Amino acid sequence: MTESIPPLSKTELRRIARRTRRDAMARLGTAAGRALAGLAAGLGLPGGAVLAGYWPLEGEIDPVPLMEALAARGHTLALPAVTETGGILEFRRWIPGESLEDGPHGTRHPADAPAVTPNALLVPLLAFDRRGFRLGYGGGYYDRTLAGLRRNGEVVAVGLAFAAQEVESVPTDPWDIPLDLIATEQGVIVTAGK
Repeated sequence: MTESIPPLSKTELRRIARRTRRDAMARLGTAAGRALAGLAAGLGLPGGAVLAGYWPLEGEIDPVPLMEALAARGHTLALPAVTETGGILEFRRWIPGESLEDGPHGTRHPADAPAVTPNALLVPLLAFDRRGFRLGYGGGYYDRTLAGLRRNGEVVAVGLAFAAQEVESVPTDPWDIPLDLIATEQGVIVTAGK
């Protein structure tokens, strides 16, 4: 009889996922972000969507080429700002090339841009599974924000990651919100939650 291996906790998986992501960045670098840009049409976002991206933290796959490609397709861009610890994200309109200021947790966002309500989000992550669940950094900002946005209408949530960040199953809590799609340098995954 083989011994059953208990599932990893979120804390344990975060430690492993950070190393996996760091290794993927070392292998693929900026080419992975450029590959995401080629997926803009395949995301199937509604025409003229207000798209909230994010400014990449060190080691994250770079979403900026994809955001620029989506802006060229007529989408309005925004970046998130953390305005309250433990709150929801505020999204501020952003045009590529405009200056950004530092925010908490290493984030960057427009300083004085108007707030907008997105109907599509690009979401950073440490690990993901085919059900659409993601392992984030533990602050819960995206789960709270997605829950609030989805109460008011349909919002497409697209996780961005290196393909190597896929795991068999992300441990979940009742408040975790699944993503609709995952985009990696290898293509777009339609999740089971879609």
